[in-house]
Amino acid sequence: MKIGVISDTHLKEPSAELMNLTRTVFSDVDMILHAGDLVSLQILKAFQGKKVVAARGNMDLPDSEGVLQDMEIIEVEGHRIGLIHGWGSPAGLEQKIRERFQDVNVIVYGHSHRTANHEVDGVLFFNPGSFASGWFGGTPTVGLLHVTAEGVRGEIVEV
Repeated sequence: MKIGVISDTHLKEPSAELMNLTRTVFSDVDMILHAGDLVSLQILKAFQGKKVVAARGNMDLPDSEGVLQDMEIIEVEGHRIGLIHGWGSPAGLEQKIRERFQDVNVIVYGHSHRTANHEVDGVLFFNPGSFASGWFGGTPTVGLLHVTAEGVRGEIVEV
């Protein structure tokens, strides 16, 4: 199974770049995880036809209250994947979010606008970076999770 991962879109409606993402990098994914800071639920329209699981971010508008949870856990191919946005300073962020999840194999998060793709004590920490990074002087990035019965491998993709 292939999962598209995106975070920190910071959009009020789907942009042409976001719509293009669904026709290119995410064209053959089975599911999309959004790790928060969608800003508006309207951007989920870009992913029509795909199963989407999204976590609420600190910059999301009130329309997401009661619709998105602060964290989610999904099970795919026997692996438990935790999804969360994050909060506060990027320093120590992984330790803070790790405390929120028990018995997961992967933690997908956002907030920092910095990519991460590494294991700590048998848990894959995966941050796709920020789709909106181009607006802040960085390169926009998203991610892919390749999930098999044997494990989960993350991939960062510049867009």
